[in-house]
Amino acid sequence: MLRFFQAMMPREDRFFGLFDRHARTLVQGALALRDLLEGGHQVGDAARRIIAHENEADAIAREVMLNVRRSFITPFDRGDIRDLISLLDDSIDQMQKTAKAIMLFEADKFEVHMRQMADIILRCAELTVEAVSLLGSMRENAARINAITEEIVKLEDQADELNDAGIKALFQAHRTGNAMAFIIGNEIYDHLEKVVDRFEDVANRISGIVIEQV
Repeated sequence: MLRFFQAMMPREDRFFGLFDRHARTLVQGALALRDLLEGGHQVGDAARRIIAHENEADAIAREVMLNVRRSFITPFDRGDIRDLISLLDDSIDQMQKTAKAIMLFEADKFEVHMRQMADIILRCAELTVEAVSLLGSMRENAARINAITEEIVKLEDQADELNDAGIKALFQAHRTGNAMAFIIGNEIYDHLEKVVDRFEDVANRISGIVIEQV
């Protein structure tokens, strides 16, 4: 019955545009993170770009939360809207934490597994943009949205494998030498793994919304 009345009343569809804008900041943040992990002289500039995109994402998230309070009819459940924008924001927040940790440790050389995880993060961000863009017509696009969320979950599994392999390689390289290098590398891997985990959280929330609505 609730769906019937919602269908009969005008909806506040500006949320879809805000979700899309926010998701696109994730792609920009992921591109900057990949540049950062190339190392060298561009680390500082790439870290500043991540922080700038995170600030932009925060502003969009605040706008979504404000609109949730002000809107009479929302396109889907208010709690789901709040959860989705919070999880999207957590993704770029974790990118920022990664950048800050790298700057704190003054790291400028990164392992191949780290760069491969950055590629996975970028792919997750691109898939998230596509999934979010389909939410405005999720009934028609349910199959594609589900395929996207399943792909993100598979990418998270790949990232876990890279994380394990990377930490093992670090241990083997530094088991009799530079313990601090191992500690710093392990910390960076931990942050990168958490970025991918946040994208999996987004995928699971989007999947849940589709199930509830379709």
